[in-house]
Amino acid sequence: MIELAIYDMDRTVTRTGTYTPFLLHAAARLAPWRLLLAPAVPFVMAAYAAKLIDRRRLKEINQRLLLGGTVPRGTLAPVTESFADLILRTNVLPGALRQIAEDRAAGRRLVLATASYRFYVEPIAARLGFDDVIATGSVTGLDDIIHARIDGENNYGPAKLRLIQAWMEAEGIARANARIRFYSDHVSDVPVLDWADEPFAVNASPKLARMAAKRGWPALNWSA
Repeated sequence: MIELAIYDMDRTVTRTGTYTPFLLHAAARLAPWRLLLAPAVPFVMAAYAAKLIDRRRLKEINQRLLLGGTVPRGTLAPVTESFADLILRTNVLPGALRQIAEDRAAGRRLVLATASYRFYVEPIAARLGFDDVIATGSVTGLDDIIHARIDGENNYGPAKLRLIQAWMEAEGIARANARIRFYSDHVSDVPVLDWADEPFAVNASPKLARMAAKRGWPALNWSA
């Protein structure tokens, strides 16, 4: 039996979201003039809230504003590394570190499954000791140029379950031969929580906390 411990990242492992902070971090180091475009970000968020654009388009527009339409991976690499260092110093919940260590000691395969972009999640996951990353991909052009376009599905909501299942199939892990625990803070991850053998509501949003209480899911607080 294969033991998997799958973690959401933003507000589960970290105190806050990481996507907009990463874009601001990268813009400040690669093209500081793009910070002048940052006031447009709340308007993009408002368009999403009004359902004028979907979450996928929201992320693509914000990336284009603050990183540009394309950026070479080699140019971005030092920025993703410095951002990962910043996250580890300032934004990881102490309870998450303890649970990651416990799952590792128990022999579980550690998987970080997040809607954030793979190109900046991988250095964070490496520092935390995760074995695998399932994240939102980016269209990559010739010479390893990262485009402000999502490749495949945005790893959010029901898509997260589909991408986890696709990853398991690619890894040759049959569901019947796996014992899966999943940690998340948000109701968008209910499809994966329902599917997991051991679901945990961590630092739960109010809606998820109510649902967890009704379904008997353990509620954890990793802030302490």
